[in-house]
Amino acid sequence: MDKIVVLDFGSQYSHLICRRVRDSNVYCELVPYNLPLDKIMDLDPKGIIFSGGPASVYAKDSPKPDSKIFEAGIPILGICYGHQLIIDHYNGKIKRVDKREYGNSSLEISDKTNLFRNIQSDTLKCWMSHSDAAEILPEGFKILGKTNSSFSAAIGNNERKVFGLQFHPEVAHTESGDIILNNFAKVISRASPEWSMTNFVETITNEIKSKTKDERVLCAVSGGIDSTTCAVLISKAIKNNLKCVFVDNGLLRENEKETVQEIFNEKLKIPLSVVDASERFQKKLEKITDPEVKRKKIGEEFARVFTEFAENEGPFHWLAQGTLYPDVIESGVSGGPATVIKTHHNVGGLPEWLHLKVLEPLRFLYKDEVRNVARILGIPQDILNRHPFPGPGLAVRIIGEVTPEKIRIVRRASKIVEDILIEDKLYDKVWQAFAIVGDDRAVGILGDERLEARIVTIRVMESVDAMTADWVRLPNDTLEKISSRITNEIENVAWVTYAISSKPPSTIEPQ
Repeated sequence: MDKIVVLDFGSQYSHLICRRVRDSNVYCELVPYNLPLDKIMDLDPKGIIFSGGPASVYAKDSPKPDSKIFEAGIPILGICYGHQLIIDHYNGKIKRVDKREYGNSSLEISDKTNLFRNIQSDTLKCWMSHSDAAEILPEGFKILGKTNSSFSAAIGNNERKVFGLQFHPEVAHTESGDIILNNFAKVISRASPEWSMTNFVETITNEIKSKTKDERVLCAVSGGIDSTTCAVLISKAIKNNLKCVFVDNGLLRENEKETVQEIFNEKLKIPLSVVDASERFQKKLEKITDPEVKRKKIGEEFARVFTEFAENEGPFHWLAQGTLYPDVIESGVSGGPATVIKTHHNVGGLPEWLHLKVLEPLRFLYKDEVRNVARILGIPQDILNRHPFPGPGLAVRIIGEVTPEKIRIVRRASKIVEDILIEDKLYDKVWQAFAIVGDDRAVGILGDERLEARIVTIRVMESVDAMTADWVRLPNDTLEKISSRITNEIENVAWVTYAISSKPPSTIEPQ
């Protein structure tokens, strides 16, 4: 299968490049920026993309690719920092600019023969994020487009098939970014569009069979689309050698245990074991306020519970998890120099004493791709439409120490939010909706009495793949109903606020 390889120079958008190229049905894979050429050639890529990144090419110890890549005859597209790498390699000059560009800019296209072919307009809105730019272009490179602040926002050398973009075509804010990446993948690199979720299901099913052989697999499920799809996929591959277990950690959505049991036992016909470990998790989280420590404690306790279950019900040889690509990139374990945003309890770094091999069949998929896999596997629509729920549960929606009172408030408030969105026919139109509670308090009035009580924050987001997200502009009537029900029905809540930060700069979950 033809593929495009992305070298990861540390941009939080690196995986988005892969995602957008896959939209063209061309397989795309992310690899470390310093992968030697011989290893890259083993992957047999049709084209190579250099991602963006936070470094400056003129800085000491800035990340650089294997220089032999430029002489390998493989088409190259550089994005942002990758664009600057190309200019630097071919003896152009990069400098720090007085006027940095962050956010939307207007690109004037001057050449539509390659990257910009089939784009009707001569101007595009594009997303910039840089403080360095070209001062002198290398010999042989032509300007394909410019902005007010960048005379060489798009450049190309048709003979070498090397192109550079100062802006980010992979983000949704750039108009026709999908066409630009499609042109590089299919037209310039001549990669065949052979990637599809149907092919993925067939391939990964065979890989699971080959990898596990006759060994037994223990699959951790939460009721969410990721772990459910993971379980159904593995069940398709190995049937009776799979055992699914659901751990009640006391940090679940309202009625979650009963819902998950119904999904697996009645709808999917996959036997499910349930372990009640809520008291164990609560004890582990006492007096802990640091969000990273919370995640690690929860991850460690999950591993202990699974290990104990495996010892009692085993033998098992594999632990299967519904890890996705965004989990990998935000955990900083993709191989690139990106910053760790948050630790995911199911990504890398599992305790050494967990004597199980890890099976992650969805590790290279995005959320919307997982939904497509789920449809192919025949997973019921009501499961497909469930909003994402974090592995560590309500603990990441509680700011500060996790206490029984905060769990009670955030669990009930989240259910109210979901119920009202369903009632107003908005639930299926948004990506995720939930409540957050912390230690802040505000003054309220109950009857004729003054009280100081908790503040509940509502978070409702729209997204495609969770790598970027925007807050949803809910109707005022919907917000009013949410606020009224939460303050009337939940004891010790005085105020309801609405979070309006997008990702980036925020994350979807608060912790």
